Order: sequence, then C-alpha cells, then structure tokens
Amino acid sequence: MTGADIEWLGDSALLLRFGERVDAALSARVHAVVQALRGAALPGVRDIVPAYASITVHYDPAAWNESGAQEPPGARLAARLCDFVENCNISAAGKSLPAVEIPICYGGEFGPDLAEVAALAQLDVDTVIARHLAGAYRVAMLGFAPGFPYLLGLDPVLHTPRRAQPRTRVPAGSVAIGGAQTGIYPRDLPGGWQIIGRTPLALFDAARDPPALLAPSQRVRFRAIDAHAFAKLQG
Repeated sequence: MTGADIEWLGDSALLLRFGERVDAALSARVHAVVQALRGAALPGVRDIVPAYASITVHYDPAAWNESGAQEPPGARLAARLCDFVENCNISAAGKSLPAVEIPICYGGEFGPDLAEVAALAQLDVDTVIARHLAGAYRVAMLGFAPGFPYLLGLDPVLHTPRRAQPRTRVPAGSVAIGGAQTGIYPRDLPGGWQIIGRTPLALFDAARDPPALLAPSQRVRFRAIDAHAFAKLQG
C-alpha cells in the first residue's frame, strides 16, 4: 500500500490525503486505515473522520507531548499514522459491518425525476429501476447533513447531472442521483440531486444509538416496494 500525504490542520488535527479523485479503490484505502486506527485506540485521538480520499484525525496535543522534544506533538502522531497507512489490510475494510437493506418506492410522487433520469440515460423507467437496484453500493462517507450517505457503486449508465435549479425542499428519505453517486436525504433539506424514489426508513435519529442508520464503508443494497408497503413501513 502506498503512502499518504499528511497535512497539518491547526495544532490538534492532521489530514491524511490519499488522492484527489473519487473512486472505489481510494475509498477502500481510506476505510482500511480508519478501521486500523480505530482498532489501535491511539492515545489522545479524539475523532477519526473519513472522506472520499482523506482522513482527518483530531487529537489532544498533550497526549503526544514529550518533555525536551525538538518536534511538535503532531509530528510524533504523524509518524505513527504513516505506519498504519503502510501496513493496514485493505481487504478487511468494512467486513465487520453488516450490509443494510434499504426499501425504496420508485417514481410518482416519491421520485419526481425518475422519468428525466431515464430520458437522459436513454432507457425506459423500469430499466433504470432495475439498474439502480442491481448496484453494489458502499458508503464512501457521511456528509452534507447528519446521516446523509454518499454511496459509490452506481451503474455508470445512470450517472446523471444535478438539476439546473435545486429544490428548496427535498423530502426526508428521498433517494437521489447526483453525478456518479447516489444518496439518501436524511431529513427535509434543500438539494439539487435527481430524485428517483424515497425510503420510509429514518436515516438519522438523534435519540437512536448510533444516530445514523449507515456508517462509512458499510455495504448497502436496495429493495423496491410499492406505495402500500411504504405507508406500512413508515407507520
């Protein structure tokens, strides 16, 4: 495994940058290192935050301070992080997390942009649904809003530009496509992704432990349901 560039974010955080692009291989590297770091429970590490191609490590400088040392505390931690980057097992990333099945009601009032996505892909609506269901998805990261999963694994044929005019309100649970990704809005939010369906599941609940339904590196599969099943699951 090749190394990562390490950047300083103030005096209590380090950024490990693995690249600049968004793809599954980089995401696997990121999550392998995250899993190794969390398992190691390094002293003073307060939080480990994965993104598409980087990891931010927040730490307590006092835990890495050494009397008489010529280098700052973060330099000692950076050296340890380099060891994890070089030696972690990419194939193990995410295997401890169970796959999550997300039911989706496609089209109609639940997916107002489904027909447009189909037209742009030059496919019929049923084929778009079938291709979306067939994707092997993995959570690259959570962001934008608490619990919003950015999912890699979308069929390239379904890659669709964002809307020219974003909506001021996208209903909670909306399943959407934005470029090469698919995602799920955890609550009512503004947004410019193409909405193709909706899930009745709560993606984020502050009273739940953990609050987010999905976690970075977790595998996700979709299941189609009708409006009756949607109402039953929502109730």
